[in-house]
Amino acid sequence: MLASSSPRRVGLLRLIVPEFAVRPPGVEEGPIRRPADLLEAARRKARAARESPEEIVIGADTAVFHRGRCFGKPRDPGEARWMLSRLSGDWHHVYTGLVALRGDREVRELVLTRVRFRALSPAEIDWYLSREDVLDKAGAYAIQGAAAAFVAELRGDFTNVMGLPLGALYRLLRELGWRPAPVVTEGGRR
Repeated sequence: MLASSSPRRVGLLRLIVPEFAVRPPGVEEGPIRRPADLLEAARRKARAARESPEEIVIGADTAVFHRGRCFGKPRDPGEARWMLSRLSGDWHHVYTGLVALRGDREVRELVLTRVRFRALSPAEIDWYLSREDVLDKAGAYAIQGAAAAFVAELRGDFTNVMGLPLGALYRLLRELGWRPAPVVTEGGRR
């Protein structure tokens, strides 16, 4: 069960777990001042969404950090423009706090991906903001969209930048006893 309403997280999880429930937790994430705060936010989400101790519940929270400052979701287009101008031509860190619960067990990981944007002109930032709705995206960009053109270098898990690091999640799910099931089609195995 995924404790999120993010369509990006739903799509990513579906790559490794074809069938699962989505249950938005309806809790406040709380202030994010440092990367470790993301783990606590993910834990709150997972615990709030859990209905049965037998189910596996996944919570995640992602933020962008640049020079020690957290860039969460921008409040408005002006703040989005400011964030992108700060990320321009520099490295930033994308962290996701990932928590999975089953029964009385909790496994967690803080995943880091480093991203470097090439230098962006104000016109490029305006072009990007006219193309995509970024108010629900940490750091005011979606790497799976047109912002991919801004990336000069990436070190780490690409899916982490999208909000759900699949490599780490796969390991955590296996720690909780989950195993991938083979996909069976009408004509047999696929």
